[in-house]
Parts: sequence; C-alpha cells; structure tokens
Amino acid sequence: KATLAWRIARFLLATPETEEGGLFGDAMPAPRSLDISPDHPVARRLLAGSEGRLFVLRRAWDEDKKRLKTVITVDEVRRMRNFLHMSAADGGRRVVIVDPADELNIPAANALLKMLEEPPHGVVFVLVSHQPSGLLSTIRSRCRELRLTLLAPADLAEAVRAAGVEHGDSTALAALDAGSV
Repeated sequence: KATLAWRIARFLLATPETEEGGLFGDAMPAPRSLDISPDHPVARRLLAGSEGRLFVLRRAWDEDKKRLKTVITVDEVRRMRNFLHMSAADGGRRVVIVDPADELNIPAANALLKMLEEPPHGVVFVLVSHQPSGLLSTIRSRCRELRLTLLAPADLAEAVRAAGVEHGDSTALAALDAGSV
C-alpha cells in the first residue's frame, strides 16, 4: 500500500496538471502506467528525500523516549498545515501521503478532516489505511477508496517472473506468500 502511495505521488509530481484532469479526471483516458523514468528529476529528489512538493504525515520521533511516537499527533498535522499554506515553487501539484491514517489520534484526525473538507488547489492527499473502518466516517466520506486485494496465483507468478525471480510451483508460492509479492 505504501509503495503504491509513493508511486502515485511520484507520478503526480512528475506529470503536469492538465485541464482534462489526468489521473483523476474523466475527460481524457487514464494513464496506462504510473512509471516514471528513474532519471526524472522528481524521481531523483524523492530518492534523496528532498522533494519540496511532498509531505509525508507519519508518526514523529520522540526525542525524550528515543523512539517513534505511538500515534500521529495533532502537532504533526499542524506541520502539514504549514506545508499546505506554502505555494509550490513551480506552481505544480503538491502531494500529502498519510501513512498510515489508522495511527491518527482523535485530535489529529479532526485536524486532517478540516484540511480534507477544504483542500488547497493542486493538493492531492493519499491516505494509506490498513483498517478503513477505523477511520472517522467523515474522513472516509471525503476520500476515493482504492481497495488492494491479494493477488491471484497466476498474477502473483507473473509479478515474481517480472521481478526476475525463478520459482517452481506457483500454487505453493501463493500459499507461502499469502498473495503478496
């Protein structure tokens, strides 16, 4: 799920926003792939962790306890609000990945909800959730849901083959990996 969220973010940041709608619009055909060249400047900035148009909302580091906090707090959402109020340097899209949204505490979820209700122009929120039913219903109502199901054995075998891994029995492989590459 997180890998897909990052691929969506990379695609959105690397492709220009068009009047026709692009990835989320209805006026033109949807792209056939989220692939972006590894040499693309956005791809390089993402790998370096220096893409200024991406904000990742996740649990913060607790300096006192020397470990990650157990939840995403409202302070982290406030940091995101500052990011949203800045304009993009090139006027393009900005992307926020919330990973995972299940870890938002109640005040943080309510603060995120306010931003989802009135998102700034050109900002796409990608929420990763392992248990969508646990999110506030008002957050779910403002999102498009994309369910990721387990791969069928034939699809899994194709994905493993595409990754360059040799394997024998695809049925046994599917049983071992529970449908996940």
